[in-house]
Amino acid sequence: MDPEAGGPETIQVTALQQMLASCTGAILTSLMVTPLDVVKIRLQAQKNAFPKGKCFVYSNGLMDHLCVCEEGGNRAWYTKPGHFQGTLDAFLKIIRNEGIKSLWSGLPPTLVMAVPATVIYFTCYDQLTAFLRSKLGENESRIPIVAGIVARFGAVTVISPLELIRTKMQSKKFSYKELHRFVSKKVSEDGWISLWKGWTPTVLRDVPFSAMYWYNYEVLKKLLCEKYSLYEPTFMINFTSGALSGSIAAVATLPFDVVKTQKQTQLWIYESHKSLIPRLIKVAPACAIMISTYEFGKAFFQKQNVQSQQF
Repeated sequence: MDPEAGGPETIQVTALQQMLASCTGAILTSLMVTPLDVVKIRLQAQKNAFPKGKCFVYSNGLMDHLCVCEEGGNRAWYTKPGHFQGTLDAFLKIIRNEGIKSLWSGLPPTLVMAVPATVIYFTCYDQLTAFLRSKLGENESRIPIVAGIVARFGAVTVISPLELIRTKMQSKKFSYKELHRFVSKKVSEDGWISLWKGWTPTVLRDVPFSAMYWYNYEVLKKLLCEKYSLYEPTFMINFTSGALSGSIAAVATLPFDVVKTQKQTQLWIYESHKSLIPRLIKVAPACAIMISTYEFGKAFFQKQNVQSQQF
């Protein structure tokens, strides 16, 4: 069976191994992309100050986080706006004046929210792809679209209530008892559906992105393998396919991203016409790092499984 079609790889890599591979990819992506957005937000902060009580969107390439400004907060990307001449100047001054750790000041919310969301998303995609290929055939071109859409629906649905609660905790210092009272009151007044308040705008952007991303990724990966006469995609083929497919999807879904962001924060109302380049700078490397690491992890586990079967 052709591993490019998902045959042995899908059979021999377990769901747990897919979860471990996607978790590794999410952590590595967060570590590498977080500094880009920390610098971007610091540059925006010196142009448009963050007033207390207002909010802005922090995005690490995996998902968005709504952050509420507080006086005396410890979130370095907006408490110390600085005076920077550009991106490189911001990198150098932040490292020199505040230490290199400041470039990862947005990492905690990523690890809490983006990692589990990514694990759910990628594992569901692979499991659904294997199931659909067993029913519809290995070469059905619509499978990546269907699997991508369903996987994204699932990930957004699971994470939305947690994101709502996390955002509320950021806006004010809540004890767990107060948080329980807040959730209970919200459910009793507006019903359980109120916990998914941010679900619709997220789905409107992320589901089309997911459908286009996975379709283009599978097509590009197959084309590059054929061009170089390769039986299996290399790390660089996965990396390149991820970057290109992520860029295409990012451009196509930009209007949805602008609408979603403007609903969440006042800051981007004045910056939306300039949002394509910042979005590509994050999305392209994030997609490339995530998918290539994920595929590398699955290939590693596949080899381990084959070796264990031989003994």
